[in-house]
Amino acid sequence: MAGARGAAAAASAGSSTSSGTPPPQEPGLGELLEEFSRTQYRAKDCSGTGGSRVERIEKRCLELFGRDYCYSVIQNVNGDICGHYPQHIVFLEYESSEKEKDTFQSTVQVSKLQDLVNRSKMARCRGRFVCPVILFKGKHICRSATLAGWGELYGRTGYNYIFSGGADDAWADAEDITEEDCALRSDTHLFDKVRGYDIKLLRYLSVKYICDLMVENKKVKFGMNVTSSEKVDKAQRYADFTLLSIPYPGCEFFKEYKDRDYMAEGLIFNWKQDYVDAPLSIPEFLTCSLNIDWSQYQSWDLVQQTQNYLKLLLSIINSDDDSGLLVHCISGWDRTPLFISLLRLSLWADGLIHTSLKPAEVLYLTVAYDWFLFGHMLVDRLSKGEEIFFFCFNFLKHIISEEFSSLKTQRRKSLPARDSGFNLEDIYMLRRKDRGSTTSLGSDFSLVMESSPGAAGSFTYEAIELVPAGAQTQAAWRKSHSSSPQSVLWNRPQPSEDRLPSHQGLIEAKSSSSSSSNHSDNFFRIGSSPLEVPKARLAALSERETRLQEVRSAFLAAYSSTVGLRAVAPSPSGAIGGLLEQFVRGVGLRSTSSSTL
Repeated sequence: MAGARGAAAAASAGSSTSSGTPPPQEPGLGELLEEFSRTQYRAKDCSGTGGSRVERIEKRCLELFGRDYCYSVIQNVNGDICGHYPQHIVFLEYESSEKEKDTFQSTVQVSKLQDLVNRSKMARCRGRFVCPVILFKGKHICRSATLAGWGELYGRTGYNYIFSGGADDAWADAEDITEEDCALRSDTHLFDKVRGYDIKLLRYLSVKYICDLMVENKKVKFGMNVTSSEKVDKAQRYADFTLLSIPYPGCEFFKEYKDRDYMAEGLIFNWKQDYVDAPLSIPEFLTCSLNIDWSQYQSWDLVQQTQNYLKLLLSIINSDDDSGLLVHCISGWDRTPLFISLLRLSLWADGLIHTSLKPAEVLYLTVAYDWFLFGHMLVDRLSKGEEIFFFCFNFLKHIISEEFSSLKTQRRKSLPARDSGFNLEDIYMLRRKDRGSTTSLGSDFSLVMESSPGAAGSFTYEAIELVPAGAQTQAAWRKSHSSSPQSVLWNRPQPSEDRLPSHQGLIEAKSSSSSSSNHSDNFFRIGSSPLEVPKARLAALSERETRLQEVRSAFLAAYSSTVGLRAVAPSPSGAIGGLLEQFVRGVGLRSTSSSTL
C-alpha cells in the first residue's frame, strides 16, 4: 500500500500548480503510448495505418532533436541495418542555436559512419550496434546490445529462435544473410573481423568507457552460451577501453516491483542465484570522488542501486576528458533505455541538453526515441508484469536532489582549491552566484554537500548545521569515507531495519541515497495515512526538482489515461485496484467527488 500511496501522492505533489488542472501533455503523447502498448516497433512493419502513426512519431522526434542540434541521419529503412532500431537513426553532431543552424557544414563523414555500422552490426546481439543517442559537451553517450556469441554469428536465425525461448515469431525476426556475410563467416578469424569493426566504430565515436549492466558474464540459454561481453573476451580485444561491470537486475525482477505495489524501497535482488556470475568491477580512479561504499552493493535496494549507478554514469560524463560512454545490457532494450533515459532527463533538468524543450516535449522524445523506436517490448513486459518502463519515469522522484546535478560539478571545478574549506563569506558568495534557485536549501548548499557519501551514509540537508569546515575537520571526514577496492566479493544481503518506512512523521538523517529516495527531502509528512498528500515545504523547489516533477506528473497523467496499471494477480492490500483511480485524481483529471471522467 505504501508504494501505491507514494506514486499517487507524488503525482499530485509534482504538479507545478495547485489549481487541480492536469499537467500539459505533448500533442500525440497519448497516441504514442497507445501504439507502444499495442505492438512492438519493427522498422520493416512501418506501413498501413500503424505505419502512418509510427511515421508521425519518428517525424516528431526529428523535429525535437532539430530544435537544439545539427544532426545527420543514418538510414535504416525497412530495418535494413537493424530491425528494432529507428528507420531514421539520429547522429547528433553539435549543438546549434537557431541563427547558426544554416551556417555550419557537417563535420561527420556519414558515408564512413554508415559503412562502419554495416560492418560492425554482426558483432552485437541481434545486430543492435553501438548507436550514439545523447550529445553532451561534445561526448557521445551510446547504447547497444552486448557482444554476440558464436551461435549468433554462425546462424542468426537459429539464435533468434533460441534466445526468444522458442517464440513462434522468432523466425520472422531473422535478418537476411548476404553473400558478404557468408564469406565473412567462413573466415577462421571471424571474431577478429567482426569485433574489430565494432572497435573501429567505438573509436570513431571516441568512446572510452563501456558500462556493462549484465549480471552474467555470458548469457546462457538451454545450456549454451548465446551472448558474450567485453569483460570476458578471451583475446582481450577491448583492453584499451575502460570496462565497468555494474550488474543490474533484468526486466524479470521488475515483476517483484509491481507485485509490491510499485514500491522499490526495500526491494533487494537475490545475488545468490546460479546464473549470476558477473562481479561488480569499477576502476578505482572512477570511484574515489563518489564516496560510495561499493562493497555493499548486494545489500542495496532497487532505489539505492539505481541511484548509485546513475551517479557513477554522471561522474563519468562530467569528467575532464573528451571520451564518450557506451551503456549496454544483453539485448539493449530494457535496462539500457532505463539508464539512457535517466541520463537524458537528468542532464535536461540541469539545462545542459535539449535546452529549448519543455517538460512535455522532452518526455515525448524520451518515450518515443529511447524506448519505443529502439524496440522495447512493452506489450510483452506488461503481460508479464515486468514494468521496468513505468519504473523509469516513476523513479524521477528519486533523482530530484542536487546531488544528482551536473551543474554542481561544473561549479565546483571552477572554484579555486582552498585548504581552509568554506567559511560563511564563501557560502554567501555562492548564494549570489548560484544559477539555481536561491531560496532552495538544496541548491544553495549543493557545493557543500557534493562529497556526501552515497550508500555509506551521510547527513541530509535538513540535518546539517552550517559551521566553518577547517582542513582538520575535512581530513577526518575524508579518512572515514575512503573509497572501496576495485572489485568486491559476493556477500549475501541481509535485511536492514533502517529500510522500514518511518511512521513517526519526522524527518530523520539517512544515507544520501535513501534520503533522496523518498519525499523527506522535499515534503514534510504528517501522520501515516495511505492517502496522505505530502505538504510542500516553505522553501521553494529548485529548478531541477520542478522540471523533473513536471515530467513525472505528465507521464503519470498520460500513462493512467492510456496504458494504466495492470494487475497480474489481486493485491492483498487492495492497493492495485484503486491505484489508477488515485493517479487520475492526483493529476487533476477527475475530482474527488466525481464518478466519471
